[in-house]
Amino acid sequence: MHGYQLTFFTQQDRRHHGLSLAQWLIEEARKTGIGGATLIPAAEGFGHDRKIRSSHFFELSDQPIEVTMAVSEADADRLFKRLKEEGVNIFYVKAPIEFGMSGDLPG
Repeated sequence: MHGYQLTFFTQQDRRHHGLSLAQWLIEEARKTGIGGATLIPAAEGFGHDRKIRSSHFFELSDQPIEVTMAVSEADADRLFKRLKEEGVNIFYVKAPIEFGMSGDLPG
């Protein structure tokens, strides 16, 4: 299949409807029929504000988080429509990819 790899970047303390934004994003992906998503906690990073954010033993609220998924064009359209409806402002990368299961390879 052809589609997109979507990677969203946020931090642990961002919230939407009572959930961390990353968890809300995973739930929305599941609800819209996307086949899977992976939440990846990062050790350190910085964003548009140039402030270094990192995970600390006692304080994880500043921890950078990535949510990554491989989606069809229709899946991407549905997910971005939900983000717009919800007024969610989040940085993302959308890259064209080929994806599938290794058992589906010819030969």
